[in-house]
Amino acid sequence: MSKKTNKFSASDYGNETKVSEESNFYFGKENFKWMLIGLACIIVGFLLMMGPDANTVDGKLDPNVWNDDIFSIRRIRIAPLLVVMGFVIEVYAILKRK
Repeated sequence: MSKKTNKFSASDYGNETKVSEESNFYFGKENFKWMLIGLACIIVGFLLMMGPDANTVDGKLDPNVWNDDIFSIRRIRIAPLLVVMGFVIEVYAILKRK
């Protein structure tokens, strides 16, 4: 007669629970790295959008003066592109598997 043995011994069971507890968290180091890169892009984009408004000259509000700096390439094209790229990187970081 052959003796049937259990598939898992006591020592195997202890190792299995350790592995399952460690792999229970979805995000890894790589995910957090991409999240920080995306957050940095978003922050830089918003900082590039900053500047005086349309009626400000030398830090003072003057309703008789028009400031064309609000239509600069930096504030209209580059900064929003960086913000959108940051959000795309954030979505990638969330959906990326370990």
